[in-house]
Amino acid sequence: MKYLTDYLEFETQQKRELVRLTDTVAQLVRKSTVKEGMVLVSAMHITAGVFVNDNEPGLFDDIWSWLEHLAPQKSDYHHHQTGEDNGDAHLKSLLVHHQVIVPITRGQLDLGPWQQIFYAEFDGQRRKRVIVKVMGD
Repeated sequence: MKYLTDYLEFETQQKRELVRLTDTVAQLVRKSTVKEGMVLVSAMHITAGVFVNDNEPGLFDDIWSWLEHLAPQKSDYHHHQTGEDNGDAHLKSLLVHHQVIVPITRGQLDLGPWQQIFYAEFDGQRRKRVIVKVMGD
């Protein structure tokens, strides 16, 4: 079994932001030389998530609206009693989840025709990290 672990580091420019990771993850899969296996892509922050979906701006607007409807930015979260102001970002992270596992087949990400990997930031404007762990033969 082969393994490759890498950490993606970047700075988000906005409080809420999507970062497309597909090409970077695919490059790491190639670097690993794994032909059959899987790759884990996981946000290393509790106010962020990772998901697979279509790379389409109208869908992004729908996702942000849906998340805001389910976990609106407001001032009365219990979490805010600790001095924080990002309770909604923690809840949005739970809805999106913090990681995905993508299959690797014949040395390539085995995604559907429209699927892309995204990092979703819900409380940004600072340095962020994502762990990418490739595993397989």
